[in-house]
Amino acid sequence: MAPALFFIHAWENHHGQAAMALYVQKFGGTSVGSVERIKAVAEKVKRFRDEGHQVVVVVSAMSGETNRLIDLASQINDEPTPREMDMLVSTGEQVTSSLLAMALHKLDVAATSYTGGQVGIQTDSAHTKARIQRIETDDIQEDLDDGQVVVVAGFQGVDDEGNITTLGRGGSDTTGVALAAALKADECQIYTDVDGVYTTDPRVCSKAQRLSSITVEEMLELASLGSKVLQIRAVEFAGKYNVPLRVLSSFEDGPGTLIVAEEEEASMEEPLISGIAFTSSEAKLTLLNTPDVPGVASKILGPIADTNIEIDMIVQNVAPAGDYTDFTFTVAKSDFTQTRSILQDQVIPALGGGELRGDENIAKVSLVGVGMRSHAGVASKMFRVLADENINIRMVSTSEIKISVVIDEKQMELAVRALHSAFGLDKDSIQGE
Repeated sequence: MAPALFFIHAWENHHGQAAMALYVQKFGGTSVGSVERIKAVAEKVKRFRDEGHQVVVVVSAMSGETNRLIDLASQINDEPTPREMDMLVSTGEQVTSSLLAMALHKLDVAATSYTGGQVGIQTDSAHTKARIQRIETDDIQEDLDDGQVVVVAGFQGVDDEGNITTLGRGGSDTTGVALAAALKADECQIYTDVDGVYTTDPRVCSKAQRLSSITVEEMLELASLGSKVLQIRAVEFAGKYNVPLRVLSSFEDGPGTLIVAEEEEASMEEPLISGIAFTSSEAKLTLLNTPDVPGVASKILGPIADTNIEIDMIVQNVAPAGDYTDFTFTVAKSDFTQTRSILQDQVIPALGGGELRGDENIAKVSLVGVGMRSHAGVASKMFRVLADENINIRMVSTSEIKISVVIDEKQMELAVRALHSAFGLDKDSIQGE
């Protein structure tokens, strides 16, 4: 078992002076997608340094670069080893970090670029999906105290054998939050192509509004339910180590959205709903008239889990006589064909019967908000709003701060807009029953 994450800190400023604040700033691929964009990032970083702040910058590869490297690998070898893939794709972030350091030098800002391994990010040896185990911050802190901007290649570290490892999807976000936790930064700022977290996708609902703040718990739910602003792993990290996390735009100034451990002062008019997430990337499968015997759920889902296919929502209905059950669940649309084959070839014969139906034209729409804990009637209001729009609900799933429904895909955008309005999330509206 991998050891628990821990950090080795260096706290004393050997000049005896404290900077105004320490920021860890992460810039994604679109934010550093060209030489012009890298220069613009350097200007932004310089403004923070000019105000007296200490800055650590974590960068992704330039937009499209990682895919280019993966394509090169596929032209050489259909099945490259994970170790060599890590060696290859980690270079994308290294290019960006060195170019950004050069851009800062051009602005007369002292800066040094480093790989993940050079700044002491130690990981396990799970190539392409490594987990951070510890971060040794002495060298970073020394550079910061000497007035340097530290530029770090995101998405990577080294294992105990010195091999380069990568952290998997969203790894640069994770690098940024982990460094902020290790350095006890005042804030970790994630710069993206949006100016914060919105109540829902503005492309679907023009009345969506940016949230000034949201809890880690709510952000985790939104991220898991389809919101792509932040990777789940980075949000989990921020919550675990109590890192103030802010989402900002690289392209325009603004306050962004602050993600906090919990609302410090919940107002009397605390919003019921913070956001609406939705996705059409799932598919539904139903086994009808399956013999209702002990362990039927395990017999259905076990062979699917054995192939590392993730199950989302589950509904089981037992016939009045108790002899048969209908078992419905959802999977990622990309796993639909394989899951259907497993059910047809393995599960139904093992159960001694059952009729299989599938539907790839579904969508999941979810309400998220910590206010649900103290307010009854959210589910009934949601169902009433959907009924008024003649939208049929196929499945329902709930948690303490979330309600999700499965509906027809063609009605997804209508459902989002209707719920957004009904729960007072539209611009210039006030929430309430």
